[in-house]
Amino acid sequence: MSQRVWSYSRGIMTKRDYYEVLGVRRDATEGEIKSAYRKLAKRYHPDRNKGDKTAEARFKEVQEAYDVLSDKTKRRQYDQFGHVEVGAGETVPWRTGPGGAYSRVWTSGPGGIEFDLGDLEDLFGGRGIGSIFERFRTHYDEERRTRRATAPPDRGEDVEHEVTLDFEQAIRGTTLEIQLSRPSEWGSSRAEKITVRIPPGVQPGQRVRVRGRGRPGPRGGPPGDLYIVCRIRPHPYFKRLGSDIYIDVPISIAEACLGAKVEMPTIDGTTVVTIPPGTSSGTKLRLRGKGVMDPKTKQRGDQYAVVRIVPPPVLSERLKELLAELEAASRFNPREQLEWTRAKT
Repeated sequence: MSQRVWSYSRGIMTKRDYYEVLGVRRDATEGEIKSAYRKLAKRYHPDRNKGDKTAEARFKEVQEAYDVLSDKTKRRQYDQFGHVEVGAGETVPWRTGPGGAYSRVWTSGPGGIEFDLGDLEDLFGGRGIGSIFERFRTHYDEERRTRRATAPPDRGEDVEHEVTLDFEQAIRGTTLEIQLSRPSEWGSSRAEKITVRIPPGVQPGQRVRVRGRGRPGPRGGPPGDLYIVCRIRPHPYFKRLGSDIYIDVPISIAEACLGAKVEMPTIDGTTVVTIPPGTSSGTKLRLRGKGVMDPKTKQRGDQYAVVRIVPPPVLSERLKELLAELEAASRFNPREQLEWTRAKT
């Protein structure tokens, strides 16, 4: 957009572009404008430049530019109409025309096109420049009102409703009946019961969208959406991590050494898992496809049996003898290969 200013053709005064005065771009943010103003106001402040008329004039120019560009309405008017709109009601500069007659001058800026606003007044019936811009403004306001009237009505706000699911409801999906207090457009509310389908595999904190069950839109606009926020109760022995399920499986010392077949639960029912001989505590045994359905890939995760070796809580004398014999016979030192053990030898 070209710079537009009122000017004296005699060269007495030309009002500079406000963005140029502050040294900022035309798309400068409010913060950039404020920062530029503070620096310039400090530099040209009369207290720091006593008796300096040039600095005083620059200070006033900076103050005037900031007063306009810091005000959203004035800045918008200035961007559209230049100094004429922002300075409406101020004295309009004049120049001497042919024969000594005075006329008002409009220029598009340094190096721009200059023309006599008196000709423009004649074009509009000699009603004066203020009337001309008033007609421009009236046309702009009417166009804005027309756009607002023909614009589609606003959509209503979205709302959230929290539900708590059991572990199995979350992994298998479920149907819930939810009673809501739905607000109306006028601020009142009414009770409403709706049925919501929770898909399989929802995660803690996941939101399930129900279209059109939010707040009504203003002026008859479409309603917003309802979001069901899912909370999940912990399970007594299953733990979920993404699409996988974990369960601790306690085994005895003998089962760890010799191997065993152990019954364990899955979300599909009881199954038998094989414990290989020599299994260490903490070993994870995978059961493929026994996890949770991933709603995106439609593939089930896995279940992991985490082995925990549990010694007997009470040892009889005979059992102590047998364990001592086992220790002597095996001569196995589980710490033998550790770094801190080898450093001692």
